Amino acid sequence: MQFTSEQRLDDGVLEREFTLDEIPGILWTPASAPAPVPLILVGHPGGLHKMYPRLVARARHSVAAGFAAATIELPGGGDRPRFAAVEEARADLRRALEAGEPVDDEIVDRLVLPLVEKAVPEWRAALDSLLSLPEIGGPVGYSGGVIAIGLRLAVVEPRISAALLFAGSFVPRTMFEEARQVTIPLQVLLQWDDKGNDRQLALDLFDAFGSREKTLHANMGGHTGVPQFEGDDANRFFARHLT
Repeated sequence: MQFTSEQRLDDGVLEREFTLDEIPGILWTPASAPAPVPLILVGHPGGLHKMYPRLVARARHSVAAGFAAATIELPGGGDRPRFAAVEEARADLRRALEAGEPVDDEIVDRLVLPLVEKAVPEWRAALDSLLSLPEIGGPVGYSGGVIAIGLRLAVVEPRISAALLFAGSFVPRTMFEEARQVTIPLQVLLQWDDKGNDRQLALDLFDAFGSREKTLHANMGGHTGVPQFEGDDANRFFARHLT
């Protein structure tokens, strides 16, 4: 990991951009902390610069609660090389949604599975580097982003102790068996009127998760209408499981 820039935000948060094997990322930490702090991995749908206002707002909220927060660019996102097959699947998905047609499982598989296969090892490599920093001591949480990536990380990464997942993206049905292997505490957000998401699939996925502690927060509104109070509740969720 190589830090490429540093700035102190007006609320005392230290923001550092970094690269990890040419993958860009951002780390937010308290400007001063008496001891190493737990870490929250901040997921997103791709495009660090486009998503930055929302990411930094989430990160500042987490840092104010005593956590560090970090994110990396997704494969094919931002300035990273595009996946031709994934781009084609995304176009097919968009056409189906605009036409009001059901989304075929084959489209979802082509769109999501290659992303999961590449992104999860990158998140784990980033976690290796982040936990080597003296100001970060774990434990680790995962928050938001592409739900299939969070699902896979919850299965394969033992250093993640709890996850807050946003049921706002499609999940291949082949991953439902993996969902049954998830055992960490979960909090799942579902926007009830999200037209780009299959509500019943999201409910079925929640039912499939094997965690003994899992909570579903369903709110009225579309994809970007998550109520502000959910941020405070997320901090309380992570405070219970990461501190």
